[in-house]
Amino acid sequence: MSVWNPDNIKDVAESVGIASLSDDVLQALSSDVEYRLSQVLEEALKFMRHSKRTTLWTQDIAQALRVLDVEPLYGYESTRPLRFGEASIGPGQPLFYVEDEEVDFEKLINAPLPKVPREISFTAHWLAVEGVQPSIPQNPTTADSRNQELVPKGPGANPNLAAFSGNDNVTVKPLVKHILSKELQLYFEKICSALLDETNDEYQVAALASLRSDPGLHQLVPYFVQFIAEKVTHKLKDLFTLTQMMQLTSAMLDNESLYVDPYIASIVPPILTCLIGRHLGSPTGPVSHYPLRNLSASLLGLICKKYVKSSHTLKPRLARTCLKHFLDPTKPLGAHYGAIIGLQAIGGPEVVRALILPNLRDYEGVVRDEIEGEGPKKAEAEMVIGAILTALGTLEEDGVRLTNGQTAKAGEEMRAKIVEKIGELFGSRVADLGRPRLVRAILEA
Repeated sequence: MSVWNPDNIKDVAESVGIASLSDDVLQALSSDVEYRLSQVLEEALKFMRHSKRTTLWTQDIAQALRVLDVEPLYGYESTRPLRFGEASIGPGQPLFYVEDEEVDFEKLINAPLPKVPREISFTAHWLAVEGVQPSIPQNPTTADSRNQELVPKGPGANPNLAAFSGNDNVTVKPLVKHILSKELQLYFEKICSALLDETNDEYQVAALASLRSDPGLHQLVPYFVQFIAEKVTHKLKDLFTLTQMMQLTSAMLDNESLYVDPYIASIVPPILTCLIGRHLGSPTGPVSHYPLRNLSASLLGLICKKYVKSSHTLKPRLARTCLKHFLDPTKPLGAHYGAIIGLQAIGGPEVVRALILPNLRDYEGVVRDEIEGEGPKKAEAEMVIGAILTALGTLEEDGVRLTNGQTAKAGEEMRAKIVEKIGELFGSRVADLGRPRLVRAILEA
């Protein structure tokens, strides 16, 4: 017994000109229609489940018909509800049909023609390059992004749609986004002005103390990072400003309540600039910028020690940068000094043993002419030699202690070996220090 009513088969047969059908044929056709319908529904349910839905759509039926190689239905893809009309063709035989929308030909003829659509074209452009959005016409500007944030959102945001839905009197308030409170803005301005005020030392100390201890400054971290980068970039001749920016960086790193890990990549470039920059400060004081380089090296060492777990490539990249400046003979002695103390701060005795010690013999020629002359660079050359001796001194602390019976002063044989290993200039300086443990540590490295 078929669930499908055989009378429907008979009505369809009469509509195509078949006047009479036997009961056996009607029963067979009803069973076949029932089977075909169940087959289509099973395929449509598969599409519904794969679409993670619980409601069967007309698109599912169309896809199922396409899979079964049956011509799909047309005209039922609209999301608008269908309006059915009812017509009676006899007692107890209602007929339902889809009402067509009545179109006024006069309005249709007098209506303006729609605009001609543009031809389809494709263009490629960079949305962002290394996290920075390029300023090109295809990308929105900062003002456009800000205006987009202020656009009202929600069901009543569009007044035309609100009027169409009957909500004419809906009052829409713009969505305003406050990035910083007025208190934080005022605090940021006061801190910046205090750090750049050369006449008031107490003001500077109070500002740095506040940055080191206040816990509610996490929203200001990106603003301070940007402030440091701008001042270091534009004030390379002002040692006071550069020093204050490094003091500001040190205060931020010392504040335990600030989460600075995401900003390390932005904090390191200004520190490297103050460490291995070519020209820092005024040319009148040849050694006046060396305290700034020492401060920058200490900050670099602090970053490597504190944030190495969050960035495994931080120390190798910093060591590679400092080594490149150390081995470049075209760089000034100040940059060499910063590279040497930077390498020492980054990795301690391991980096000194692996990167500085093997290159000392070749580097000797860079400072020999300056140290033997009487020019203005002699003082800088002495600073570089002092930095190298300090770096080599870490090998003594890291090395193995000598056995008893060693004299306090290195013998001639030990002196010859140290000169052969690191060069005449640096070897004689190390030997003259009278530290045999240091000599032995260098020879065993």
